[in-house]
Amino acid sequence: REGPEERRRMGIDEVLQRHAGEFGAWQLRHFLLTSAAWALEALHTMVMIFADREPPRFCALGPGRCADPDPCRPASAGWAWAGGPGASTVAQWGLVCADRYKVGLVQSTFFAGCMLGAGVFGHLSDSFLGRKGSLLVVCILNTVFGLLTALSPSYWTYVGLRLLTGFSTGGVGLCAFVLATEPVGPTKRGPAGMSTFYFFSGGIAVLSGIAYLFPSWRILYIVTSLPSFLFLILILPFISESPRWYLVRRRTDEAMDVMRAIARANGKDIPNDITLKLDDDDSREQEESNNLEKGVKEQKTERAAGGSIVDVLRTPMTRLRLILTVAINFLCSIVYYGLSLNVVNLKTNLYLSVLLNAVAEMPAFVLTAVLLDRFGRKPLGVGTMWLSGVFCIVGSMVGGYGAMKIVRMVCGILGIFGMAATYNLLFIYTAELFPTVVRNAALGCATQASQMGAILAPMVVVLGDKVPFAVFGLSGIVGGILVFYLPETMNKPLYDTMAGMEEAENKILLK
Repeated sequence: REGPEERRRMGIDEVLQRHAGEFGAWQLRHFLLTSAAWALEALHTMVMIFADREPPRFCALGPGRCADPDPCRPASAGWAWAGGPGASTVAQWGLVCADRYKVGLVQSTFFAGCMLGAGVFGHLSDSFLGRKGSLLVVCILNTVFGLLTALSPSYWTYVGLRLLTGFSTGGVGLCAFVLATEPVGPTKRGPAGMSTFYFFSGGIAVLSGIAYLFPSWRILYIVTSLPSFLFLILILPFISESPRWYLVRRRTDEAMDVMRAIARANGKDIPNDITLKLDDDDSREQEESNNLEKGVKEQKTERAAGGSIVDVLRTPMTRLRLILTVAINFLCSIVYYGLSLNVVNLKTNLYLSVLLNAVAEMPAFVLTAVLLDRFGRKPLGVGTMWLSGVFCIVGSMVGGYGAMKIVRMVCGILGIFGMAATYNLLFIYTAELFPTVVRNAALGCATQASQMGAILAPMVVVLGDKVPFAVFGLSGIVGGILVFYLPETMNKPLYDTMAGMEEAENKILLK
């Protein structure tokens, strides 16, 4: 039987499983409120599809009275942009022919901002700002930068503001994901984490309707920025800080308050004699009993309170995991964003195409949520990446005319289906591969790698009809091979410290 001291001091996962509940009413409410931020990220990210589109042209002089239009001079010979110059940034600043590259430059600049923001806010959310504090800051910045973008007087001002919007957007999904999943018990964390992407796809679907109702690019930026402000005043005050962040910052009383609130809302009770501990507290106490020097003890306390990406790279086990997750996220992002942005080249109804793409992602999330705890993270990661890769390779082998055009479109949809499932899976997988003290820093690096892939994706799309599909296919196959080298994390504890994770992994190896 357990002794009194062992019963009194427990890790967060153990308290959730034995006393507070792994996914009850409190976690459901907290999850829904926090994950709504993913819809905000979708609005700020995918708005470029509509704001930077090339609208159709019409004869302003009347039917049949205009000469053949000069594609490099849209206003020549009586031709005008449908919706006027305010219909999109392309119409506003004439981004065609020699200036067409500027459309891709804006998109790449936005994702470059996302890459920087993911790293910065990944670190800040692990350190003094916390998960909720970081989410507060990025939503404020998104609101301000989004509204200023609508007032852009010139193209280069527009580029600069999209860079800043990307910087703040890069931290939204990252902070929301960790904040939503950390209070969830270990056996429920996987399906919960996978479900966050429904909000991102839902945001894209809503965006297609918003863009249809507000075709002016300036008004579109205003309408898509206001939800971030509404999130700040209507939702964020009702979201709790992560108890795990409190605990690693040595704010045990506040962590315990959150745990008791979880238990009360779930109709359970935590005994008064229970307190929380980090997963390496026992080994640390033993070490400190052998060394009473004050400086050593302060150093250990500081190390437990927070970590950085340097700590991840210092340890061989976490260093290899980081390298693999960075490479896999990079390849996944090339495929996902490449196939998503390629929708403008299909020459179909843009609003309907974006809506169908968003809807097509949702069955992938259902599939991964159902199979996640049945087959594990690794087999599912390999399978979904290879599924996408194979169909993209098939798409590169068929023509783009007649019936083959339909085949290629189906290959693209199935490619997005597979890679959306992988993208979803990688968030929960990456979060489980690293301990709490460096989790957001590691997720930040993985997200930065994703943004690097997103930066590259528009450049791949312009390579022609078949080459992009071939690149996407190769990326999927190679990514699946790399997943083989990651450890399985299904039903394993969510470790709090580097020392605790190393100790547990060493015990597994000794067995």
